[in-house]
Amino acid sequence: MTLRVLVVEDDPVAADAHALYVSRVPGFEVAATAHSRAEALRALEEEAAGTAGGVDLILLDLYLPDGTGLDLLRSLRAAGHTEDVFAVTSARDLTMIREGVSLGVVQHVLKPFTFRTLSDRLLRYADFRATAEAHDEAVSQDEVDRTLSVLRAAPSASTLPKGLSAPTLARVTAQLRDAAGAGLTASEAASALGVNRITARRYLEHLVTVGRADRRQRYGQVGRPEHHYVWRS
Repeated sequence: MTLRVLVVEDDPVAADAHALYVSRVPGFEVAATAHSRAEALRALEEEAAGTAGGVDLILLDLYLPDGTGLDLLRSLRAAGHTEDVFAVTSARDLTMIREGVSLGVVQHVLKPFTFRTLSDRLLRYADFRATAEAHDEAVSQDEVDRTLSVLRAAPSASTLPKGLSAPTLARVTAQLRDAAGAGLTASEAASALGVNRITARRYLEHLVTVGRADRRQRYGQVGRPEHHYVWRS
């Protein structure tokens, strides 16, 4: 599943940078870019009327030349739009952040941010969507908590172990998620990604450590069993 993103940012240079970041994250594509509230509304209407599937997520600057991002979000909600929103802002005003949450903002990303920061949050959002859409209802409080923690508990990029990079982790994550219940061995991941088996295994083990994948045993006809990694849905 590819998630389509509308980038709303008044600064054309920043808008291009944010769109480039989004396009580099596996499983995401830029639906359109807008530089004002009016352009954003037109883009949403055009995407909704098109055949590409509309917009799943809005990357929303909170300061626009014809009003605030929160004003835009209020009008969207009043019109029945349900797209999820990442608020992008340089403001540290907690009152504004709280208001954004009340309007359905699922992440706040403070400017300036790096590709690694946005990539981590987008991948967690994709995990959240996949988990929520895979089940009609939660069977327990623990399952509700786990689903929400995928979205909310985004660690700092500095917590990546030494030698691991966010772009490669994003590629490994996408491969493992695409494999679904079939999962991958380190050898299969290495072959798909063009890296050596030891490197692939380090990334897969990291996903196990942070609770995003499970490690199982795959038994073949001969020889020792291989570790088999499965995305945790």
